[in-house]
Order: sequence, then C-alpha cells, then structure tokens
Amino acid sequence: MWLTLLYSCTGGAALLYALYRWVIPAAVQYHGGLALLWHDIIVERMLDTLTQSTRPQRLLGAVQKNATRGDPRSVVKAIDEFCRHKEWAMNVGDEKGCILDSVVSELNPATVLELGTYCGYSTVRIASLLPPHAKLITLEFNPDYAKIACQVIAWAGLEDKIQLVEGSSAEWIPKMKEHFGVKMLDLVFMDHWKDDYLPDTKLLEDCGLLRKGSVLLADNVICPGSPDYLKYVRRSPRYKSQYFRSHLEYTKAEDGLEKSVFLG
Repeated sequence: MWLTLLYSCTGGAALLYALYRWVIPAAVQYHGGLALLWHDIIVERMLDTLTQSTRPQRLLGAVQKNATRGDPRSVVKAIDEFCRHKEWAMNVGDEKGCILDSVVSELNPATVLELGTYCGYSTVRIASLLPPHAKLITLEFNPDYAKIACQVIAWAGLEDKIQLVEGSSAEWIPKMKEHFGVKMLDLVFMDHWKDDYLPDTKLLEDCGLLRKGSVLLADNVICPGSPDYLKYVRRSPRYKSQYFRSHLEYTKAEDGLEKSVFLG
C-alpha cells in the first residue's frame, strides 16, 4: 500500500513538473496574452513565494554568475540565456534586440532617452553601441527595478555612459533640458507602460525635444499593444513610420517594434 502511494505521489509530482516545465510553456508560445498570463503573473508569483526573492533579483544573480564583469555583450547573453532556459522576463529580448541594435548603429545617436529601464537589459544593449561622449538617460518608475538595473549596468561596466533616473516619464520629460542639458533627442526608446506611449510622445513634442530626424522606437506595439500610439504615428504627417515584425520576447507570439522618424 505504501509503495503504491509512493509511486502515485512520484508520478503526480513528475506530471506536475512536466506541465510546468515543458507542456504549458509550449502551449502558450504562440499566444501573447496567454504567454504573459503564464510567465508574468502565475510563474513569477509562484517563484517569488518559493524562493523568497523577486524575478529581477534572480536575473541579477544569473548575470553575476554567468557574465564577465565589464563585458556588456556577456551581460546581454547571460540575461537571454536566463530568460530562454530558466525564467521568462519582460526585456526587449534577443530577437527584437537585434532590431534595436541595428537602429542604434544606423543612427549613431549622441543623445538617447529610454523610457522604462526594468533590469537594464536594453539599456546595456544601447549603451554598448553608442559613440564616445554620447549620453543615455533612462527613466524607471519602479525603485526596486532601478536598484537592480544599477547593478546590472555596473556589472557591464557602462556606468559612465548611462544616467538612470527614478521617476515617471510625465515628471521628467519636461525637465530634460533644465536638469540634463538636453537640447534635442536623437533617439527615444519606449518600453514602459503602453498606455503612456502616446501621451509621452505628445509631451516630447510639446517640450521641443524632437528635431527633424529624431527617431521614436517603440517596443511591444502588438503585444500587449498600444493601438492609439500606432494610429497616431502612422497617420500623423509629422512622422514617417515603419513596423518591424518580430515576436514577443522569448516566445513565438507576434509582436514588433515601430520606428517613427520625426519630420518636424
């Protein structure tokens, strides 16, 4: 009897592990909404409870364990490996990250604003490609995320190129010129709250931070999506917009980046 019960418990545990580790992740790969529900709510909360840590803390641990200090690309690789094989996280990811890299390399910007730092993944990608004396200002509303991002950025050896600011975009965009000496922005990478994409774009315009040729690059425009922002930049005569089709980070669900060039 006890042997039968042991076999049943072992089999049940194996089944639950298989469902958690392989079956459900494979099932949600092609549906963005389900993928976000599974990875960003259910799994994250469960692991937070079991480990008494947070996802950003676990991501930082992967960087410190697997990345070479002072090597930005090894930091990016360590985070991608963690997110693909250990635990999903809401970075721009490796696939869309290549698109981000190409835009940064093409523009060779002197002044960049990033809205939404999270753990510093895209911050490191951008900063590692900037020319000498370029400035990257990244805004993060969540102080816990900002704390982790500071350590990731330091591990990559990019502290001198990056200024991380805690606070909301609505608060800091109007202060760009006064507090940071920014005259115009060459590139704005948006990866924060999707509902803020459109009001922040209009705020950037109203504050005179966009020049002819400035580029807005917006992530997750399909999943979770920012339809009002897409409608605005695609219909406005002030922008020339291009969609880069890709996938939601570390899944097969459709997502993409919208590159919008300000025409003045």
